[in-house]
Amino acid sequence: MTDILQELEDRRADARAGGGAKRVEAQHTKGKLTARERIELLLDEGSFEEFDMFVKHRATDFGIDAQRPPGDGVVTGWGTVNGRMIYVFAQDFTVFGGSLSETHAQKICKIMDMALQNGAPVIGLNDSGGARIQEGVASLAGYAEVFQRNIMASGVVPQISVIMGPCAGGAVYSPAMTDFIFMVKDSSYMFVTGPDVVKTVTNEVVTAEELGGASTHTKKSSVADGAFEDDAEAMMEVRRLIDFLPASNREKPPVRPFFDSPDRIDHSLDTLIPDNANAPYDMKELIHKLADEGDFYEIQEEYAKNILTGFIRLEGSTVGVVANQPMVLAGCLDIDSSRKAARFVRFCDAFSIPILTLVDVPGFLPGTAQEYGGVIKHGAKLLYAYGEATVPKVTVITRKAYGGAYDVMASKHLRGDFNYAWPTAEIAVMGAKGAVEILYRSELGDADKIAARTKDYEDRFANPFVAAERGFIDEVIQPYNTRKRVCRAFASLRGKKLENPWKKHDNLPL
Repeated sequence: MTDILQELEDRRADARAGGGAKRVEAQHTKGKLTARERIELLLDEGSFEEFDMFVKHRATDFGIDAQRPPGDGVVTGWGTVNGRMIYVFAQDFTVFGGSLSETHAQKICKIMDMALQNGAPVIGLNDSGGARIQEGVASLAGYAEVFQRNIMASGVVPQISVIMGPCAGGAVYSPAMTDFIFMVKDSSYMFVTGPDVVKTVTNEVVTAEELGGASTHTKKSSVADGAFEDDAEAMMEVRRLIDFLPASNREKPPVRPFFDSPDRIDHSLDTLIPDNANAPYDMKELIHKLADEGDFYEIQEEYAKNILTGFIRLEGSTVGVVANQPMVLAGCLDIDSSRKAARFVRFCDAFSIPILTLVDVPGFLPGTAQEYGGVIKHGAKLLYAYGEATVPKVTVITRKAYGGAYDVMASKHLRGDFNYAWPTAEIAVMGAKGAVEILYRSELGDADKIAARTKDYEDRFANPFVAAERGFIDEVIQPYNTRKRVCRAFASLRGKKLENPWKKHDNLPL
């Protein structure tokens, strides 16, 4: 019996050693942690239960059968984050460069199937050289099996990918279908074709970092939702995000203790809006002042900065926030901001997270680049996402809400539940200057007349009261009282029941 127990311990030690001390040291030299070290940081201490520690690949070509390390390059299992169950897989770069084989894929598929059955999030820590070439099409089949599970899990359990090393070729499509993608600066990259292939085919000379590094994907492509300084920070931030999310679409997001009164008033909000209607202000200030303890977890902070998306808590409950940012492009909607916000709204709706929308939007960004780029369809994505959402929706218009952009930003007409406006709100088809130039074109030569007409238009329409008279605004509220009113609104909507007509699935304007 003692011999058998010792053999078990020896086999476990062999599996935990990964690719051996030399390769572990090489991983550390690059500033990267090993797969097991990452899992240790991510999960609550002592909570990890590993699956398939002794699985080995079954390939025989190209002499690969001489090397059959246990675990086959990926560590899988389940554990807890702040006491809540999650499933995790972490690719081990010290074993065959983390490359995906048939058995490697089967290990990942097993925990994804279990996550679906048991209703728990899946977190993937990607650090892989790609498909294992020695296994050929069996490796490609493994990728497709993982992809299919990503699709089935979408909208059922939260899926989070963290890119912690290379992720190239077909490997990128699994993270692409997950809800959130995070990267580690200077040590991770993602691309479909690498720099060498790009040079051969298009003659472009580009580095791996320029082509698919964290800066590229957080600022230019929008593939990644955030980037962190190192592996340790990435694991801590993923733990923080998990705290905002429900375990599955069958559960509500967690409610945590809060120490911030829902009745808190903040008189500094009364002066947040500048006297000059064209002067910018920072919408993040309003978000921080509304949130419990000022805590705001921003998503895609570096991309399409003219719109803000992220999570806050109100009375301890998770709320998704979408807000125009007047500091960038005057808060205009454009292609990038519409896509960013639409995806976020759809995630919130899929997982029963209420949505707070803070509006200061002068319209859609004009120009040939926007029209040629399809701003009509991309803008329709956001419109569609808001109109489709059945979760509680509370909207606060702080200043401008002009034209079609007023409609798009969770207006009453898109089934907004509570639509508030500050007294500084201007709800109209367009700004006074543009409107007067159209309405009184014959008087454009007379500056005094135009100034008087503009003043008259502003007095009549540059306020929230015309919309309030129609019932499109439920209440004009004092800025200092916003947190109290918003908290009470969401509290009253906790029992909301709304269902869309039956359909196989919708046809979103992609």
